[in-house]
Amino acid sequence: MSSTTAVPGFDALGLSPAVCQTLAKLGYQEPSPIQGAIIPALIEGHDVIGQAQTGTGKTAAFALPLLSRLAADLGPGIQVLVLAPTRELALQVTESIQRYGAGNSALTLVSLCGGMPYGPQLHALRKGVQFVVGTPGRVIDHLEKGTLKLDQLRCLVLDEADEMLRMGFIEDVERIMEAMPKTTQIALFSATMPAPVRRLAHRFLKTPQEVTIRNSTETVAAINQRYLYVPQRDKQDALIRVLEVEDFDAAIVFTRTKDATQEVADILQQHGHAAAALNGDLDQGQREQVVSQLKSGRINILVATDVVARGLDVPRISLVVNYDIPFDAETYVHRVGRTGRAGRAGEAILFVTPKDKRLLSVIERTTRQPVAEMAWPTAAQINQIRDRRFVERLEKQLDSGQLAPFQALLQTWLADHPEQDPVAVAAALAALAQDGRAFHVQDKPRPTAPPRAAREPREARSPAGSRRPPRSASASPEAGMQRYRVAVGHRHGVKPGNLVGAIANEIGLSSRQIGRIAIEPGHSTVELPQGLSGKQLRHLKTVWVSGRQLEIEPAR
Repeated sequence: MSSTTAVPGFDALGLSPAVCQTLAKLGYQEPSPIQGAIIPALIEGHDVIGQAQTGTGKTAAFALPLLSRLAADLGPGIQVLVLAPTRELALQVTESIQRYGAGNSALTLVSLCGGMPYGPQLHALRKGVQFVVGTPGRVIDHLEKGTLKLDQLRCLVLDEADEMLRMGFIEDVERIMEAMPKTTQIALFSATMPAPVRRLAHRFLKTPQEVTIRNSTETVAAINQRYLYVPQRDKQDALIRVLEVEDFDAAIVFTRTKDATQEVADILQQHGHAAAALNGDLDQGQREQVVSQLKSGRINILVATDVVARGLDVPRISLVVNYDIPFDAETYVHRVGRTGRAGRAGEAILFVTPKDKRLLSVIERTTRQPVAEMAWPTAAQINQIRDRRFVERLEKQLDSGQLAPFQALLQTWLADHPEQDPVAVAAALAALAQDGRAFHVQDKPRPTAPPRAAREPREARSPAGSRRPPRSASASPEAGMQRYRVAVGHRHGVKPGNLVGAIANEIGLSSRQIGRIAIEPGHSTVELPQGLSGKQLRHLKTVWVSGRQLEIEPAR
């Protein structure tokens, strides 16, 4: 038997006994690499920079040591502020802190996020909290109103700083950091370290300890990745077929828009799948209920957008289906990272339409991993699996001991109808159970994917990580997008990043779902996904950016 080096447990990292007891109840046994490096540094009071992807356990890496340090010494005022780029990530972090701090009844915290009512936030701040988790725009709003004070702040956490840069929040982050004491401990986490993030760290952090966990390629390498070439019109049929032939415990299906999550979930339910949508229209209690149902096995398929699924870790998920291809490789890594976590096996399937060909190449170059093409699931494969599963269910039912009432009924009926074949009767009962749905499927002609070389012409290639043309005006919006006019422009000091950050957080979009932006002297135009609800547009009309309400309306 080969020997292995023992991995230190959480109790060896300097965490408080109460936090260690909570971790034991949650089933946590060994710290991840970033937790093992960051936790001791934060407990000792150092500033830290953690470069790591989602899925490495970075939330626990900062939450656990701060709970350990501050639980026994909670002074007056806000002690910890965590800034996150999106409402959904902020709520996920809030839930994690509540879970890790369950052993401390004195702990109080609040989420300050855009798109959420002010009343509960103001009530919590007036009452007094130690931990605040929020998005930069709403935190700035409370600072300017005087309802949030950072004069007692002991630690600031910047989560996903590069995403805050992309969403135009870096200036807001700087304003927040200027409002806190110079002695505040800072923990900065970022998947990448672009120059503006590095400059921010150099300006505000004090001799930070840096930890880099290079795991994005390894995370993807541990997952069996395949793509299916499928025209847009055939996507629903493709998804039904893929889910029939794949062997999975639970799956998550990613779409680009909230409306698509419900549409796809409805289709899956109609085909007999235990599926549910998870999107920004659900309130916190509803989201928790859906995730709980997934964990318990009451539902087996989750249809979600990138934003709400960020940070989701459900061990049952063994399959990820990218129903809509992501706009960049980083999002792809986030998505497929929902499976194959903590060393578990995982499968990832990517639907590639004719217009998505370049994005597939970008993903492969960035992750340095090939994505193998898979064949369209045939009727023969599906019918064979259906036959096998039918026999398995039949055998299980025969052994269930619950047949007596039906046996007596059928024996009486067959005695009155001796001409009937028992096998034909059993087949009739099986057909009744199908409730009119066809048991076997048939094939229809499918398009053939062009050769890989033809799908990546040299002049169409773009640098790794690029996702779309520059945000500028054009004759017509991109496919699937609609152009809107907003009442804020150059003379008001607005920048594209300001619009991206405000819109994304207020209506639950990913920054990558926002298309071209053109800033004019007195107004701007912005492309948003088609199908936004009236409720979303009415809310955007009242959102303030650069001192003005957006007053959004369709562009003419």
